[in-house]
Amino acid sequence: MSNRFAMTFTALPEHIDENGHVNNTVWVRWMEDLATAHWMRDADPAHTAAYAWVVTRHEIDYRGNIELGESVEGVTEILDQPTGARFDRHFSFTDAKGKALVKAKTTWAMIDRETGRLQRVPADVSAPFLGS
Repeated sequence: MSNRFAMTFTALPEHIDENGHVNNTVWVRWMEDLATAHWMRDADPAHTAAYAWVVTRHEIDYRGNIELGESVEGVTEILDQPTGARFDRHFSFTDAKGKALVKAKTTWAMIDRETGRLQRVPADVSAPFLGS
């Protein structure tokens, strides 16, 4: 359990836009993939069954890109306690040389799967993601 989680992503043909590099929407998808994998790895199975997450805000800085066949390391970190139903995640994507290409802060809100309503994030749900 950790506040940090990493994955590697490789640019496939379907990720490349008309400018010859990874489309902005793909970076957002990779952020969702990172967040979901982190949630599934560290959350209590009862919590993954009871709760879902939706994005309420993205703040993204694009500082570079990759081309077909190139890879990046994507990292998500949770640096702060949740506020009500909201929990912020920070993302960074770096290329093979260590250059930061994309940085983002995304706000997620927790939903009770049964009611479909926003749910305040309980301490036992956030605890596994606030470790070191």
